[in-house]
Amino acid sequence: MSFFVIEARFSLLKDHKTEAQEAQEMEQRHGSSFSSFRAYGRALVQTPHRVARRATSVTTTFEEMSRIRNRSGSDMHKSLRWFDLIGLGVGGMVGAGVFVSSGRACRYDAGPAVVLSYAIAGLCALLSAFCYTEFAVDMPVAGGAFSYLRVTFGEFAAFLTGANLVMEYVFSNAAVARSFSAYFGTAIGISTHKWRIVVSGLPEGFNEIDFVAVAVILLISICICYSTKESSVLNMMLTVTHILFIVFIIVVGFWKGDWKNYTQPSDPKNAGGFFPFGITGVFNGAALVYLSYIGYDAVSTMAEEVKNPTKDIPIGVTGSVVLVTILYCLMAASMAMLVPYDAIDTDAPFSAAFGGSKLGWGWASNVIGAGASFGILTSLLVSMLGQARYLCVIGRSNVVPSWFAKVHPKTATPVNASVFLGIFTAAIALFTDLNVLLNLVCIGTLFVFYMVANAVIYRRYVSVGTTNPWPTLSFLCFFSLVSLLFTLVWKFGPPEEPKMYVMGACTVLAVALVQMFHLKVPQARKPEFWYVPLMPWIPCISIFLNVFLLGSLDGPSYVRFGFFSALAIIVYLLYSVHSTYDAQQEAVSCQSLKHPGLRSEDANQKV
Repeated sequence: MSFFVIEARFSLLKDHKTEAQEAQEMEQRHGSSFSSFRAYGRALVQTPHRVARRATSVTTTFEEMSRIRNRSGSDMHKSLRWFDLIGLGVGGMVGAGVFVSSGRACRYDAGPAVVLSYAIAGLCALLSAFCYTEFAVDMPVAGGAFSYLRVTFGEFAAFLTGANLVMEYVFSNAAVARSFSAYFGTAIGISTHKWRIVVSGLPEGFNEIDFVAVAVILLISICICYSTKESSVLNMMLTVTHILFIVFIIVVGFWKGDWKNYTQPSDPKNAGGFFPFGITGVFNGAALVYLSYIGYDAVSTMAEEVKNPTKDIPIGVTGSVVLVTILYCLMAASMAMLVPYDAIDTDAPFSAAFGGSKLGWGWASNVIGAGASFGILTSLLVSMLGQARYLCVIGRSNVVPSWFAKVHPKTATPVNASVFLGIFTAAIALFTDLNVLLNLVCIGTLFVFYMVANAVIYRRYVSVGTTNPWPTLSFLCFFSLVSLLFTLVWKFGPPEEPKMYVMGACTVLAVALVQMFHLKVPQARKPEFWYVPLMPWIPCISIFLNVFLLGSLDGPSYVRFGFFSALAIIVYLLYSVHSTYDAQQEAVSCQSLKHPGLRSEDANQKV
């Protein structure tokens, strides 16, 4: 009898051992595509199959806020309120861009009507902000646009846009840090050549070493690693100081300016009036000055650290855009009063206006240089906060190493991502004189705005598994094509009546498409707390405006965008898709061990 008991126990242990061995074999089989060169070779052979499995895989809001967020270990502290978000939004937008783009838009595009250009651009930014706000309230995580696109269009679309956005952040922050040293030199009356070291052996454009720019980036990196709340307080202090400089510009402009400059150019041969370039010039100016609004999207990456997302995020995001629009319009109006539009210095419009012969306030140029320096610091601080959180959430998804996703338990900040991006940005700013046009830097951000507006519509009208997605996808494609046709005719069409007829036909067709979609396709879901009003009209207007603004950019912008997109696709095919596939298989193995009777198809569906 005891023999049979011992044999039964041995058999039971053997079964357990067999089950453990099978689990170990499964883990070795699915555990990592990077465990050896042979394993990686097998993974590369399976790339088409894995791309088909992973590229369009979507997550849910619940997964983003629970299982995926838990991969960071510690949670981020919920310490931000609506006034913190307004401060971060204003600080992120009001940088050095307005001190340059306003002069170019006034001189060459809109004339004194540049005030209306800023108002139109502000409306465009507000519509995009509505789309961001709906996602951020419904899904308050740190991923911003990356998370929004992953729950809507899948892993590949999210990775492509997120990778471009992180690259935009790194290069633009490096350029902004170097411009800070230039503005800071103007403020204190010292040329940048006195602290930039020229290395003769390096090629032109890479031979001026700027330690001031590196020091600024590293100091801000330390600050954002220490605490988000303290970073917000620092941003608030710098932003308030910067706004005081802006108020000084506005008050003096209206005080010392001349109303006749709104209608009379300095050279009678040039076109006069408030609209010297017509309505076309106003919209061209709006396309240029819209780049001054870029930065509010970084506020959405703070959603995970907001105390009351339902209330604070809508006030913070939309309030910052409205406040900045008012400031920009007043700045443009004061500039147009100080100097006739055809006499504006496009490189330094405000400094030249105050230091001109009529006003004779040369000291004011130093003051404006100091104000611009504070603005650059605030925009740099907010941008570096945003880029670290983007990379943190991208790390949670396993498309980049999960090391980037770790949140430090003491500081409750993504220290790894912040340190890596800080060092990377500082290394670029040290050597590279990034004399990059504003539209060259911002094409990735405009593309993300376009994608988020599409995602809001898709998520409202499509429920995965229950709704046919093709009517919504077809509508989005046709509407984008009509918007693109309008933009191409606007930019390249001859200034004759046929051009106006074609643009009018495009407008009628676009309105008809939206109305037909609104009447024929019912909404699949409606957010519980906050949502974009007048669906689908507001997101469609945002799509159109972003396509229009993308069409205003130059050729090198698209070359750069194509290069980084190709680089991102290569990284996805060589690393990301295999990493996420391994993570999926590991989760399936865990589900199978917990539920032995569960089929692999069901386990994949549960994951």
